[in-house]
Amino acid sequence: MAEFRRKFYDWLMQWKATKHHECLLVKGARQIGKTFIVEKFGREQYESFIEFNFILDPEACAIFDGSLKADDLYRKISAYDATRRLLPRRTLIFLDEIQECANARTALKALAQDGRYDVIASGSLLGIKYKNKKARERHVPKSIPVGFERQVTMYSLDFEEFLWARGVTEEAIEVLREYYERKEIVPEAVNHRYAELLKEYMIVGGMPVVVKEYVEAGDFGPVQEEQEKILASYVDDIHKYADTTDIPKIEACYRAIPRLLAKENRKFKYAEVEKGGSERKYGTSVDWLCDAAFASRALNVTTAEVPLNAQVRDGWFKLYLSDIGMLMALYGTETKKLLFSGRLVGNAKGGLYENLLAGMFERKGLPLHYFKNEDGTREVEFMLERDGGVVPVEVKASNGATISLDEVLDKSRVPYGYKFIDGNVGVSGKKITLPHYMAMFI
Repeated sequence: MAEFRRKFYDWLMQWKATKHHECLLVKGARQIGKTFIVEKFGREQYESFIEFNFILDPEACAIFDGSLKADDLYRKISAYDATRRLLPRRTLIFLDEIQECANARTALKALAQDGRYDVIASGSLLGIKYKNKKARERHVPKSIPVGFERQVTMYSLDFEEFLWARGVTEEAIEVLREYYERKEIVPEAVNHRYAELLKEYMIVGGMPVVVKEYVEAGDFGPVQEEQEKILASYVDDIHKYADTTDIPKIEACYRAIPRLLAKENRKFKYAEVEKGGSERKYGTSVDWLCDAAFASRALNVTTAEVPLNAQVRDGWFKLYLSDIGMLMALYGTETKKLLFSGRLVGNAKGGLYENLLAGMFERKGLPLHYFKNEDGTREVEFMLERDGGVVPVEVKASNGATISLDEVLDKSRVPYGYKFIDGNVGVSGKKITLPHYMAMFI
C-alpha cells in the first residue's frame, strides 16, 4: 500500500507524548488503513514493536486464556515467540483485530495499569450485535476496561489527505486557507482546479487501496473494481457477523441509503426500505450499520440552540455512507461520468454533495445534526455547534436560493451560517458563501 501521509499518525505521536496509564483502542471501518498506520508508527517510533493479528493468527488468542495479570501475559507473549523483545518504555504492543479475541480486550485494563509497555488495539465491528451465543463469547469481552482504554475513531482519507496523495503541497493548501479565513474571492483558475479535485475525491473516495490505484494509474479505470471489492466485503461482514434473522433487514437498510439520498426529502424512512416497514422491524438494523461504521446518522433538531442533543426529535434522522466513494460506486460508472463532466442533475446530485459534507464534518469530530422545523416547511442540511452557538450549514449542489437558511439566520440567535455551493466565496450579512471544497477548513 502506498505510504500516503495520514493525519492520524500525528495524532498517535501526540498520544504517545501525553498518555497516562491508558491503552489506545482504534476503531473504524475495515480497509481504512488502521493496521498500516499503527504498524508504521510502531516501527518508526519504538525500539521494539510486537504485533498480534487475531484474524491472521487466531492461535495467538490463547495468550489471553487463563490469568490476565500483566506479568503472566508478558511471560506468555515471550513464550509464544522468543524473538519478540519486551523493552520497558521502548516497546509498542499492537493487538490488531481485537474484536476476534474478547479476552484481549478485557486484558487492556491490566496492561494499562502495569504501564511498562505502550499498547494499541485496533478493531472493526466493535460493539455490534453478534449472531449467536458462541460468537458473542468469542467477540464480546466479559468487562470493558473503562478508564484504562482510550477510544478513537479513524476514517478513510479526508479531502486534504487526498490532495496530499495527489501531489498538492501543504503550502498550496495554506494559500487556499488564507482565502477562506479572509473570506476573499478565490482566483477563478484556482477555484476551478480545486473544484475539479473535489470531484475526483467524490468519485474515488478515501479508501487507501482505491486512492492508491487511482494515483498510480492516473485515471478512474481501476477505481470502480476496487470499490466493488470493498462493498462486497461489507456484505460479507453482514453475513458473517449479524444474527441470521437480521441479515436481510440489515442488507435492505444498507441498500436503501443511496435510494433515499437520491430523493428530495432525504429523511430515512423505514417504509422506503419495505412497504409498511417500521422502526420496530428495522431500527436495530440501522444501529448495526452505524456501529459497524458502514453508515453515519444525522439527527434532526427543531431548534437552533445549544446543546443540539437536547433538541433532538426521536425517530427522525438521515443516513449517509461513511465514505463518499462507496456511495458513488453504488450509483455506478455512468453517474461518475456525469458528475465529473458537470452534466449530473437532479436530486441524486444534491444527495451526493450532502453525503460529501457529512463525511468532511464527521472527520473533524463534528456531530451530525440537521434542522427541520415542526411543521416541516423549513430544512437546513447541517447544524454545527461552534463559537459558543449553533452554525447552520446549507448545501447546494450548484447554487440557488437559501430560504430556510435565511430564515434561521433572521429568527435565531446564531452568529453566522454557511452556504456551500459550486461557486466562489461571498459574504452577505451573517451568511457566508463558500465553494464545497472549503468545508475542509471548517
